[in-house]
Formats: sequence, C-alpha cells, structure tokens
Amino acid sequence: MNENIMKIASKDVISIPPSKSIKDTAKVMMEHQFRRLPITDPGSGKVLGIVTVMDILDFFGGGNKFNIIEKKYQDNFLAAINEPVREIMSRDVICLSEKASVNDVVETMLSNQIGALPLVDGDDKLVGIVTERDIALTRAEGIDDRTAQDYMTTKVFNTTPGTPVESACKIMVRNGLRRIPIVGGEADISKAAKKLLGIVTSTDLIRFFNAKEFFDNLNSNAASEILEKTKLSDIMVEDAIVVEPEDTIGEICELFKISNIGGVPVIKDDTVVGIITERDILRAVKKL
Repeated sequence: MNENIMKIASKDVISIPPSKSIKDTAKVMMEHQFRRLPITDPGSGKVLGIVTVMDILDFFGGGNKFNIIEKKYQDNFLAAINEPVREIMSRDVICLSEKASVNDVVETMLSNQIGALPLVDGDDKLVGIVTERDIALTRAEGIDDRTAQDYMTTKVFNTTPGTPVESACKIMVRNGLRRIPIVGGEADISKAAKKLLGIVTSTDLIRFFNAKEFFDNLNSNAASEILEKTKLSDIMVEDAIVVEPEDTIGEICELFKISNIGGVPVIKDDTVVGIITERDILRAVKKL
C-alpha cells in the first residue's frame, strides 16, 4: 500500500472550466459515466473546484443549491441550468501530490468521506485523479475470505415506488446516498415491507434530468411540478443487481467490474438486510 498512487490513477483526466453551464456539465458526466468532474483554470491547469453528481442532485431539487432555481430564476428551470457550474461546484477541494502513496490516499478518502482525489504536480497543476473504485477494485484480490456481512451497512434508507423524484433527491443529498433501494409495502414507509422491487441511483436521476422527455415537458415555470409528479416507479431499475450476506468481497468486486456499478443491496430471503459499496470495500482494503 506504499506504492505510488499514479500507478493506478487515471492520468487522462477530463476537466471542465468554471464557465461551463450546469446543463453541459451534467451531459459530460453522463457521456463518460463520471460521478465527478474536476474544475480547472483553462490557462494554468490548476484545480479550482470539483462538481459531483450530488452537487447536480442538490441543484436539481435536493438541497440548498436548488435556491438558484427557486429564488434567482423564480423556478424557471430552463434558465437556471444555463448558469455556470462555478455556482454549484465545491471550492474546498482536497488534492494530493502525485507523489502520494496508495495508503495516503486511502487514509485521506476515509477520514474525509470523499470518493475521489485530484492529484497535482509541484505547480498545483492537475495531472491525475484517483477514485475509491480504482483502489477497491485493484486491491480486492487480497480480501477474498471476507464477506458482504462483514462490511455492509445495515442502516439502509429505503423508499417506495410512489416517492416523487423531488423527495428522492432530498433524501439522497441530505444523507449522502448514491443509491436507494425501492421496496414494496404499506403506504406508511415506517411500516413498509423490505422486499426489493428495484433501485434508483444518483446516475439514474441525472439521466432523467438529461432526458429529452424531461425538457420537452418543461414550461417556463414547471420544474417543481414535474419533480413532484414524476415517481420513482417511472425511472427505477427493476431488475436490481444484488448480493447475499455470504458472498465474498472478491466476488462482489468482480460483480462491480462486470456490471460497472459501485454498490448493491444485500438480500436475504427476498428482504434488504444491508447495502455494500466501494467505500465499504475501501474500509476492508485499509485493514489488509
């Protein structure tokens, strides 16, 4: 774990300028299936900020950044999405030197609860990026004897198919969730059964916001209405990929690679008993 991080980091980093619109930023994310994009100065290449799918969800209706739509543009979504990404990017970016070790990166990611770190040279110019996925999937071969139940999160935020997209965004942003299992049950979510019906991820939601149908249904002031009327049943993935508590970390990482996913519900007797993600696997890697 003391080897140089650049051995596994991505060196051909796609970054965007702070002037790029929020709409075009979301498109770049979907085109490349990225969860985050570094924002750099076009001249110097220095890192100015970072934008993640959670920032986009926050803006689209999940949190405080939605104020740009509600207040500045009186709920005019079409106008707001042309705002520059600098309006919603995170400016306090933690970067590490290109000379950092894998261990340095793991420690920094886990202690700061972040999923990616830009890597910079001596002039603070962006030269790479490394994600928790990069580390988890390249180090998984050493943890084959451990299972999902050893590292899964048992406190799982579930919701029902009738939940509006707007509510789902808020749940995800406020709790830092990239995915929510959709379960069947009673109307009262506190009494809902935990039988898995599907899953919705932050990427699914961004894809919905990028869809032509979404824009076709927008009037000048219809953003909130569409977010409230669209239910998770309209966009959720019904055939969710799942694992069982006894599945090994190695098997789960292989599943992550093949399916290009970063987390799965853990199921026992058709019931959601946990969720395991790349971050959980990173915790396992740290203990090697």
